[in-house]
Amino acid sequence: MPMLEVVDFGKRFTIHHLNKTMHAVEHIDFSLGRGKFIGIVGKSGSGKSTILKSIYRTYLPDTGQIFFNSERFGSIDLCNASEREILYLRKYEIGYVSQFLNVMPRTTSRQLVEKALLEMGTTEKVARMEAEQALNHFEIDQKLWDTYPNTFSGGEKLRLNIAMATVKKPRLLLLDEPTASLDQQSKIKVREIIEKLKADGTTLVGIFHDIEFMEGLCDKVFDMKTRQLIWEAGISNES
Repeated sequence: MPMLEVVDFGKRFTIHHLNKTMHAVEHIDFSLGRGKFIGIVGKSGSGKSTILKSIYRTYLPDTGQIFFNSERFGSIDLCNASEREILYLRKYEIGYVSQFLNVMPRTTSRQLVEKALLEMGTTEKVARMEAEQALNHFEIDQKLWDTYPNTFSGGEKLRLNIAMATVKKPRLLLLDEPTASLDQQSKIKVREIIEKLKADGTTLVGIFHDIEFMEGLCDKVFDMKTRQLIWEAGISNES
């Protein structure tokens, strides 16, 4: 059974003041096995982020189905899952990394990463240790650990965002341009984490404009222009 299967997915947006409906994406099909990584490529505005946000259910899809192999619920259609089920999945099984950091006010960077672990049932002692390991890995200056991230640079915020999502080791991780504002050294750190997550069984869907970064990481590449796979590692049978 695939970890993720997208079947004839489509999403529309209505511009009310123009009384007009726009098709953001339509007829999207792909599947992905456990521990595999699919990269989605295409020009800006082609709907790449719409797919990720619909899998995460930030957007409610208009057509098609998105099946996720949940540890708790079994095969569940994310398009029709209840709000309670979606909240559970976001907390325990599905992670999302965007280019932007949206965090609780008056919460330090260390507390944010610890909170992500505590939500999973980790003890305070282990949460503190693993949070510090994550912050160290992404080279967030120790002087910033107990400060509020609204003062961070764009790159620091993005690295913190990635640390918060990856430290939970989700079953499915969605990556929306996570290396957009990072220097080469920071990109290497992100790549190392992705490789480790894959080895541990995390399934990943990612959007990257940096094609070189994707080389050797992706098992499949989906092209928004042709709405089909343009590359697949070997003869895949994971889905």
